[in-house]
Amino acid sequence: MSELTLTVMRLGFLAVLWLFVIVAVQVIRSDLFGTRVTQRGSARRGAPDRPQAQQRQQSAPPQQRQQSGGRGRRGAPTKLVVSEGTLTGTTVALQGQTITLGRAHDSTIVLDDDYASSRHARIYPDRDGQWIVEDLGSTNGTYLDRTRLTTPTPIPLGAPIRIGKTVIELRK
Repeated sequence: MSELTLTVMRLGFLAVLWLFVIVAVQVIRSDLFGTRVTQRGSARRGAPDRPQAQQRQQSAPPQQRQQSGGRGRRGAPTKLVVSEGTLTGTTVALQGQTITLGRAHDSTIVLDDDYASSRHARIYPDRDGQWIVEDLGSTNGTYLDRTRLTTPTPIPLGAPIRIGKTVIELRK
């Protein structure tokens, strides 16, 4: 081998080694200090709690509200409430979108919990308007009423969903 090829290989190996060290330090740092939890509502001061479409829906006459589908069903949950854990009291309005739970910064509910995975679980509506909880391959599991989830499962109103030390419930 030529001297130039050997030097390029040495520099490439050194670059890969430094990349490994930097990634290892970042992982150790996040394990020691945790992830930064951001409050989603605090950045939007003065913004309305509900989107304009939902406000228009509620201010519409009763005939129009009934025509809009399953959102206005009686007995259907309207919010997701954290009842235990570091985020106790946090409420998320159910508006037909998927809610992600985990330690990742882009999750809908960011869990600062040692037993939660970065992408731990998701809650989403099915075609019938019922809400489904699905574990996303987490290490410690997602529990619905003390039963570990292995498949996407419908969530009864008020049933506790446990992820580590955090308990979440669907409420009216």
